Amino acid sequence: MAISPETFFLASEAEGTLQTRIRQMVAEGILTGRFRPGEKLPSSRKLAAHLGVSRITVTLAYTELQADDYITSRGRSGYYVSDNAPEPPSFPARAPGQSSVDWSRAIGQRFRGTEPHSKPGNWADFRYPFIYGQADPTLFDAANWRLCALQALGRKDFAALTTDYNDSDDPELLDFIARQILPRRGILAGPDEILLTLGAQNALWLTAQVLLTQRRTAAIEDPCYPALRGILTQARCHLHAVPVDRDGLPPEAIPDGTNVVFCTPSHQCPTTATMPMSRRHALLERAEAEDFLIVEDDYEFEMSFLKSPSPALKSLDRHGRVIYVGSFSKSLFPGLRLGYLVGPEPFIREARALRASVLRHPPGHIQRTVTYFLSLGHYDALIRRMGRAYHDRRRIMDRALHDHGLTVAGSGSFGGSSFWMRAPAGVDTAELARRLSADSVLIEPGQPFFAGTAPPGRFYRLAYSSISGPRIPDGIARIAAALENWS
Repeated sequence: MAISPETFFLASEAEGTLQTRIRQMVAEGILTGRFRPGEKLPSSRKLAAHLGVSRITVTLAYTELQADDYITSRGRSGYYVSDNAPEPPSFPARAPGQSSVDWSRAIGQRFRGTEPHSKPGNWADFRYPFIYGQADPTLFDAANWRLCALQALGRKDFAALTTDYNDSDDPELLDFIARQILPRRGILAGPDEILLTLGAQNALWLTAQVLLTQRRTAAIEDPCYPALRGILTQARCHLHAVPVDRDGLPPEAIPDGTNVVFCTPSHQCPTTATMPMSRRHALLERAEAEDFLIVEDDYEFEMSFLKSPSPALKSLDRHGRVIYVGSFSKSLFPGLRLGYLVGPEPFIREARALRASVLRHPPGHIQRTVTYFLSLGHYDALIRRMGRAYHDRRRIMDRALHDHGLTVAGSGSFGGSSFWMRAPAGVDTAELARRLSADSVLIEPGQPFFAGTAPPGRFYRLAYSSISGPRIPDGIARIAAALENWS
């Protein structure tokens, strides 16, 4: 790797001759770890031109550095950082100066403390990763995705690749979502009622920013998607957490004066409860009677492999009160970061304007690649393959949980990809997760999903989307053993 001349500059306050200052500049780069053994330094001609000094000055500085074994010369190839150069210290380098800024006063709004719980970056290294929402390389159709990405790079799609859509989206992708994806959920919408987002989380953020103010009130499920609670906390609205039951969010428990309700009717996050049709109608009736809006996060409807899913809440809405959030992250892969909002045109118009001021639009190449993956049938084939695999894994896990006497608190009536579990009294699942991690077992503690300062510590989530079927029984056995030996 060649080091660019632009990474070098001579500090005006430095002392000594130009030759000395150049030598010190290069040596400091090596000692701080910026320049590493084997990296090629700029030629004396290029560095001299960049610094505005004579070439002989740079050459003499390089000669001194070579004599001290900081750098080495390789014939006509040039100068390189020597393999024998002094190693940088193991402790972090000192900051160039003491900041005079009082950041406790300079920061106008704080976002730390509201971030979602994170999953280990090395989750794939665990032998038993009961982790939710990660891509399974054994199921994903990487070959056809690669072909679709290459096709989207072709001359025919040059405009889709390079165009700045400003506040618009790829019309072909919008058309496919409107004609193929949404009708599966009973939803009919035109292009002016659909907005592409950088995943469901971005869709929720846009929705909160458009609909909520410090004077308005939002209701969320308890437990719920942790990132949503963080988004609404940042919005500074009045926030009420409504406990869910075995059928999801109870409409009668929504506080009076609520302006926006956020819910997951098809697969309640994280309990996986499915809201029955009678309750869906009751929720819509109360929304109309009390003039509030509903944001429906339908994050996992594609994983309904046990039986057909209930119609989306949006499909039952006759008064334009439901805003629908969909995502390709669970069905394709989370790193894709592509979701969509569906709602009345006045709302979508404002959300589109907000998106344009923040990120303009999702990358055109990603949009067109997804369009090809959908339209060529690869997406439907992938969903069928995932459904078969998840069905088989769920059956294996259901049997293992039964055999070891573990308590399932929620398992989803239509499918999904996880079980919501309840540990025996006295068990702290955060500590349980730490102990199991040492045994190469990865589970998700339930505390981050709950509101309040003292969330219950007995719940945890076990997903089967990222673990192969043959490993499930042994992994469940290890969890059962850890619970049996709990003290």
